Amino acid sequence: MTSLSFYLARAYSAMAITFKSPLFPDIRFYILLAFLLRLTGITNPPLEMGHNWRQATGLMVSRNFLEVNSCILYPRVDDNGGQSGIIGMEFPVMNYTYFLIAKIFGYTHWYGRLINLLVSSFGIYFFYLLTKKYINERTAFFSTLMLLSSIWFSYSRKMMPDTFCISLMLIGIYYGMKYLEEGRKLFLFLFFFFSSLGILSKIPAGIYMILFLFPVLAGDFPKGRKILFCVSGAVTMMLVYAWYFMWNKHLSELSGIWYNNGVSLSRGFGEISRHVGEAMEKFYFSAFDGFIFFACFIAGLFIAFRKKNFRVIYIFSSVGILFLLYIFKSGFFFYHHNYYSIPIVPVMALVAGYALANLNREWLVTILLLGGITEGIANQQHDFFIKDSEKYKLESGKIAERISKKDDLILINGGLNPQQIYLTHRKGWSCENDKLADTLFLKSLIENKCRFIFVDKHTFNSKLNFSIIFSDADFDVYEPDRQ
Repeated sequence: MTSLSFYLARAYSAMAITFKSPLFPDIRFYILLAFLLRLTGITNPPLEMGHNWRQATGLMVSRNFLEVNSCILYPRVDDNGGQSGIIGMEFPVMNYTYFLIAKIFGYTHWYGRLINLLVSSFGIYFFYLLTKKYINERTAFFSTLMLLSSIWFSYSRKMMPDTFCISLMLIGIYYGMKYLEEGRKLFLFLFFFFSSLGILSKIPAGIYMILFLFPVLAGDFPKGRKILFCVSGAVTMMLVYAWYFMWNKHLSELSGIWYNNGVSLSRGFGEISRHVGEAMEKFYFSAFDGFIFFACFIAGLFIAFRKKNFRVIYIFSSVGILFLLYIFKSGFFFYHHNYYSIPIVPVMALVAGYALANLNREWLVTILLLGGITEGIANQQHDFFIKDSEKYKLESGKIAERISKKDDLILINGGLNPQQIYLTHRKGWSCENDKLADTLFLKSLIENKCRFIFVDKHTFNSKLNFSIIFSDADFDVYEPDRQ
């Protein structure tokens, strides 16, 4: 662990011990503190080892809104095979927000990180408000600290919609309940607005809609209010269906690029059943980036059932059942990517916080809380810093500026990861190393107007049978047309 991140983690943990102090009784202090900690490396390009490919894809979409077409209905990527680059994907709420900011201030890599961090911080505060109101304040306080140091700690500062969408949904839940309780149309609009944006940003946010099932069916609210609420929710679901299952299909027909809407439940069940250990790791470690808070989560379940706390049991079981379906729809992807656990982490944090809230030994509460926070942050601190071995990739964009025009198509051996082609700020193809030795493959790309071939020498150090126009320690660039 670097000395900087070590002392930041220690400072955060030291502050957490003051939860009973009159100096720091407000959870907003800790949310702000976590926000400031996560500004470490906020301006970094997408070069960290964890899911840089996913961030690069989102960044491409934002940049293409700025440089190609600003219509939100037509998101585009750069590794487009020489085509339009139009792709079916999540509704690009975060990407378009990025575009609007870049329209004013100009484009730079890190706006997306800051957008996500701001929205996710507000989402965590609304998580606190919901837990405080419907469980109790002590549980809300502990649960929020746990969520702050969970996998959300690092992923809420990535150009990815995973914590972003759940945060919007948490805000939507808060205003949905406010509308049911108070009947103000403004709250209904805010529920519709935030929940729609949340689920459109990524479908898994929709699992939280089930929390309204009991209040609507059994809650003592006026019938007319319930009907309007259900109509609003139905419109949200129709918008989500239209985007993901109708419009995305249309976009795929335009470009031949199809967005992954998951696998069949039977196939996903088979994939998960063959990799149960890997799937379980996403809960017992990845969710909190440690074991302490997961142990608290298990204890919280036991206590909730023993005390027959209906609300905790209802929240866990209802969201948990839908999340299980999400796991089977994800299949292979769930146990290969730790961020697939993000949607359920707020519920796990709530249950874990409930366990601490029911302990009557404050010294034990303090040890568990500080231990879990320190463990979570320490296991994520590497994500805030860029390895020197990755920084050479930034030079590809400078090389491209020197030797090519903006509309020149290129090939680069970035493999399935679009990071390298994004950093060149050009469009074209990204391929595996073995494709560089495939004469027919290269010929077909040249016929499709591939103007330059960039070769990352860190992964492929052989020469190609084309005219080389640039070479340094990191890259060779070839121009096939000069032959």
